Amino acid sequence: MEALRSVGSRTGAHLSQVLSARSEIRVIHAQDAANDVELLAQIGYKQELNRHYSTIQVFGIAFSIMGLLPSVASVMALGLESGASGLVWGWFIAGFFIMCTGTSLTILGSAIPTSGGLYYYTNYYAPPGVGVPLSFVIGCSNSVGLCGGICSIAYGFATEVLSAVYISRDGDFEITNAKSYGVFAACIISNVLICCLTTKHTATLQSVSIVVNVFLIILFIIAVPIGASHNGFNDAKYIFGPLENYRTWNQGWSFVLSWMPAIWTIGSFDAVIHCSEEAKNAQRAIPYGILGSIGACWILGWILCIVSAATIKGGVTLAILDSNTGNPMAQIIYDALGKKWAVAFMAMISVGQYLMSLSIVTAASRQIWAFARDDGLPFHNFVKFVNPVFKVPIRATMFAGVFSLLVGLLVLINGSAGSGALFSLAVASNMLAWGVPTLLVLLPTGRKRFQPGPFYLGKYVTTAVHITTVCWIGFIITMSMFPDSKSVNKNSMNYTCVINVGVWLLALIYYFVYGHKYYSGPKSNLEDVYDGENPSFEIDAMLDEKNNFVKI
Repeated sequence: MEALRSVGSRTGAHLSQVLSARSEIRVIHAQDAANDVELLAQIGYKQELNRHYSTIQVFGIAFSIMGLLPSVASVMALGLESGASGLVWGWFIAGFFIMCTGTSLTILGSAIPTSGGLYYYTNYYAPPGVGVPLSFVIGCSNSVGLCGGICSIAYGFATEVLSAVYISRDGDFEITNAKSYGVFAACIISNVLICCLTTKHTATLQSVSIVVNVFLIILFIIAVPIGASHNGFNDAKYIFGPLENYRTWNQGWSFVLSWMPAIWTIGSFDAVIHCSEEAKNAQRAIPYGILGSIGACWILGWILCIVSAATIKGGVTLAILDSNTGNPMAQIIYDALGKKWAVAFMAMISVGQYLMSLSIVTAASRQIWAFARDDGLPFHNFVKFVNPVFKVPIRATMFAGVFSLLVGLLVLINGSAGSGALFSLAVASNMLAWGVPTLLVLLPTGRKRFQPGPFYLGKYVTTAVHITTVCWIGFIITMSMFPDSKSVNKNSMNYTCVINVGVWLLALIYYFVYGHKYYSGPKSNLEDVYDGENPSFEIDAMLDEKNNFVKI
């Protein structure tokens, strides 16, 4: 008994010491900051990256990652498993709640625009004693979620490329797990190489991506209905009417699972926050980036779903789901426009998907870099290095790529189940990272510390939006853990629950055993401390008249 009491005493003392170790919680008065550099200094960081992103390019970060038509093509099968109307109404319903979630993040991001974003907010708004370990878990979860997004987008790219090859060879081509992983790996490796260019070039890519994605949407909405007119269009009852069910779950739950196309597509909008230290006038650019991209994808995506449902040949949903092309969208285009157009369309969609992966690699690298800057990652001193010539976190970009390649091995090990885990992994991990700081800002400590930025809806509307967001996120995290079929085996198992819960538990264990020695929450890298009233900090750059940074 004495030995047990001694162990318990030492354990209690260790926990008390770990939980009491916390970096300074800074006083942030965003409205008093003269410019982006001064606000970032209030938050606790010096300006290390170049600010090249205009407001439209900030919008382009999220809009590009969402990559509407390529994303719908990647996950359409999940929606069609409850019929065409399940796809259409699932998109519309999920879109509303996603807009609420985006509004909550916009309110938080507008108040404190920093690349660390979600784990920073978690530590900032959490009660004493829990902020540091909780923020560590959120930093890990958000990093894994964004890398899961890289994996799922790159896998979607591989699927679309191989579908185009299958169609071009009239079916004389076998789509294997090895081929899928090969294209997947080539996509990620080339993404990493391109993203190691200067921020100015990656910012320009966002403008290119906007044009490509809008072009694809317009082309699909015009060309596919024209081509499908010879087959006739499906009636409104098929598009908007009774649900079908091609899952072993009951119809109600099958319909809920069919919300996943919208949830996955209209996601990763937190990328805007992660790139905020490279944005001009970040506090005002963040609302345009998050809410603009969600709104555009919600409405345009609903139109795409309706057009797709209207042009499914003969209204036979099961034929589309069982298509040998491996992609329902490819089959819809093939039935409407024929072989040559289908190959061309899938090639163009693949380009859009590739631009998506470029954008999310950029966003993931900034989150990983920020977390390493606060000593949250193993090898943090190596990862947080910013190339002094290009002003780009090249090592963090490489870290994101290597980690994504390793996670992507799930596809090689177990094709359909592995690919499903990649899609759900991005959803569950990012949802947790979005939900925790939103919940904390509703609690007494968070409410007391919160100081609104330029985007704020007032006390009561903001509270209602936050409550809706928290309830929605809790529901979707649970939903994303479910397998697509009630009959579970090694091929139909949803491994997301194993991966996500494993990451969260391992992050907590690692923090208490070892990570606390280095990570004590977000910490300032300024030479002097800013106390909220006496701006005695030092910064090494200021804005010139064109809102660019110059050394001083």
